Amino acid sequence: MFAQIDKNQFYFLLIVNKKLYKAKFLYFLMFYELLVTDFVRVEPTKFGMDSDDAVRSQLEESYTGFQDKDIGTVVSVLDVIDVKEGVVIPGDGAAYYESTFKIIVFRPELQELVYGTIEEITSFGAFLDMGVIKGMIHISQTMDDFVSFSDTGALSGKEGKRTLVKDDHCMARIVAISYRGEEPKIGLTMRQPGLGKMEWIIQDKAKQTQTKQVVAEKPAKKKKK
Repeated sequence: MFAQIDKNQFYFLLIVNKKLYKAKFLYFLMFYELLVTDFVRVEPTKFGMDSDDAVRSQLEESYTGFQDKDIGTVVSVLDVIDVKEGVVIPGDGAAYYESTFKIIVFRPELQELVYGTIEEITSFGAFLDMGVIKGMIHISQTMDDFVSFSDTGALSGKEGKRTLVKDDHCMARIVAISYRGEEPKIGLTMRQPGLGKMEWIIQDKAKQTQTKQVVAEKPAKKKKK
């Protein structure tokens, strides 16, 4: 599967039953660029480096993956704008540099759409890997159907006969966010129209288009005089 960003939209190219489909979705606005000024503690092992390089290296180690309720999860350090003179504090072998830098963060928002890959299937639901963090989909929220967990490690719908397995690509909506513990807990749903396994979305869209064509082709009934 291939995803390409075009302005404010995502285009997904999928192969379903040996056919190529192009699906369009709204762009997810949960990534933010932040300008930060902080005192960066540079460890003695980096004293032989240029101060700018040492600060950037330390930032990448200290900030990447850092999680905060207010700013979100740091994805990457984009750029180091300014590094002032270093200060050594007695009793601490490291040096502190007041630095200004840019970072990109992922901040989940309620009702936002997310795209990801099923990482694990359990008897109580599925875990979706969204790249930066993971979210949990309760079994009742995996599809609009009565769902059961099979011995093969799949979630199956009783009426629609649809199945969800590991490595499936899915679209979901964030319905709950909790910051208790070390990592944020993200609750997701795929029961709503336009959500779920990407193949399902393509199939549903094709059915809707076919239904509209059939309705349009039906001749209008003549009114009796």
